[in-house]
Amino acid sequence: MSDAIKHECGIALIHLKKSLDYYRKKYGTSLYGIDKMYLMMEKQHNRGQDGAGFASIKLDLPPGQRYISRVRSNENEPIQDIFRKINNRVAAELKTYPNLLDEPEKLKSIVPYVGEIMLGHVRYGTFGKNTLESVHPFLRQNNWKHRNLIIAGNFNMTNVNELFENLVELGQHPKERADTITVMEKIGHFLDDAVAKIYKKLKKEGFNKTEASPQIASRLDMSKVLSKASKNWDGGYAIAGMLGHGESFVIRDPSGIRPAYYFEDDEIVTIASERPAIQTVFDVPFSKIKELQPGKAIITKKGENAKIIKVLDELPKKSCSFERIYFSRGSDAKIYNERKLLGKKIFPEVLKNIDSDIKNTVFSYIPNTAETSFYGMIDAAQEHVKDMLLGLVRNNKFIDNKKLFNELISLRPRIEKIAIKDAKLRTFITEDSNRDDLVAHVYDVTYGVVKKTDSLVIIDDSIVRGTTLEKSILRILDRLNPKKIIIVSSAPQIRYPDCYGIDMAKLEDFIAFKAAISLHDDQGSKKVILDSIYNKCREALMKDTDKSENFVKELYKPFTVNQISNKISQLLSSKGLKSELKIIYQSIENLHKSCPDHLGDWYFSGDYPTPGGNRVVNKAFMNFYEGKSVRAY
Repeated sequence: MSDAIKHECGIALIHLKKSLDYYRKKYGTSLYGIDKMYLMMEKQHNRGQDGAGFASIKLDLPPGQRYISRVRSNENEPIQDIFRKINNRVAAELKTYPNLLDEPEKLKSIVPYVGEIMLGHVRYGTFGKNTLESVHPFLRQNNWKHRNLIIAGNFNMTNVNELFENLVELGQHPKERADTITVMEKIGHFLDDAVAKIYKKLKKEGFNKTEASPQIASRLDMSKVLSKASKNWDGGYAIAGMLGHGESFVIRDPSGIRPAYYFEDDEIVTIASERPAIQTVFDVPFSKIKELQPGKAIITKKGENAKIIKVLDELPKKSCSFERIYFSRGSDAKIYNERKLLGKKIFPEVLKNIDSDIKNTVFSYIPNTAETSFYGMIDAAQEHVKDMLLGLVRNNKFIDNKKLFNELISLRPRIEKIAIKDAKLRTFITEDSNRDDLVAHVYDVTYGVVKKTDSLVIIDDSIVRGTTLEKSILRILDRLNPKKIIIVSSAPQIRYPDCYGIDMAKLEDFIAFKAAISLHDDQGSKKVILDSIYNKCREALMKDTDKSENFVKELYKPFTVNQISNKISQLLSSKGLKSELKIIYQSIENLHKSCPDHLGDWYFSGDYPTPGGNRVVNKAFMNFYEGKSVRAY
């Protein structure tokens, strides 16, 4: 995106079903699991750049030996930092035990991190400081193996305060209100309760405390624990966890907002936020990797195959469409085709705005992530030329108009690499005036390929704030002196904040929101509409009901999509811009056609899949109205 939105977090879980010696003999390394986890995390590095964490559990170690290890980093290259530390520890032990890598059980007993169950996390924070304490996995420790809980996730809860109060009512004293802590403690509470009930029953059956331990591991029903713990969660989530005795799980929210995929064979169970990570790392076909369905959990126990269990009642599926537009890697076969279709679907609008003059139009894209939708747009342009040719042939008009026929035969969409981001340039200057001048040079442009008679079409993933467009991209494109600059967004207008794990929290950041207010200002209705929405939002939040509606929709209701797009074009036409500017957005209808299995579109439509979403957007409007530049969740 030209206006970068922070990504989502990513999870990776690997449960080895065989002994470490099995992997040493078959794959030639006792560090098979660690090697695979490194790759799983790197293949999802696009999801997290604030930090990374890794935790492991060793099975069947005797009392007195450490069986849980965790390492986290918030360095500039956190994944590399983590595995550098792990490798350094292995290397240090090899000095004392040169043959250690050939003795997997000894390796496991001596070296931290080497275990059968591993959990990895890449973090892109949407809330809180980028401190090491904020980096997953989180650990809840206990001397009973079954009560040790490690969690990591890609999630955000809209009702953190409610969850916090629930814990207080249970008699707990949470150390902070962060949703990660409240979620972990909620699971931990019901885990403790389940373990205690099982032990009480075992005691009646005549088991002593030592004998009870393996029985607890066998009888514990983690699906019931998760069902009770998640009962009041309002948000989007894919949460992974491990228990000290060797059980692991991943639970997905009932609307399927956050993604999770899994693969299992007779050697491993692995779960990740992105399918290509599994596909590439384990070299398995697309068809073998399954999507974890909404409201379900995948649970693995030591020595058993994974089970998919319903934990919550499934709601209408609203999987995040931004996953398809931008966040997930485009190497996923379905995502690649969906992004191409997004480019294809918007071409008719592009054609209209270039007056069907493909000959005098240059097509390009910014940034690199928009490349796939660009291919779709070019495919559509080529099909349009082909259709014109076929029309002449079908109607025998090519005989009468040979000049046009010959022009169409030789006509090709003009594709150029127009803007290249200068990776060396960093916007480190903080003074506004100087910083704006620096930002204007973040991209280099290709001179000499655009004529004064050309329209310049640039496709982007989405246009969120418009800041980078206004202060950088439009300025540099204008230097090429095109007749017209057309910026195409493969996503619809972003009008509402996200509250499920994407860093889009403030209404006033969105250029579409600013455009709607400006349109009301033009027709003299600004104060009336803002006051009306504010009063409704305040009244709804005072009632604190799950039946609240999104009142911010009323701001956009009087205007068409084109009116708002035209106003955005006007707002972004900075002083001195010589070329005519036009902004084009994808329609929500075409988004749904392109991504039919991912209908979560609340940031475009305002249709939130949970009651908390409506509370958040109304609170966000109140913050804007009151001049508070803070998050609404």
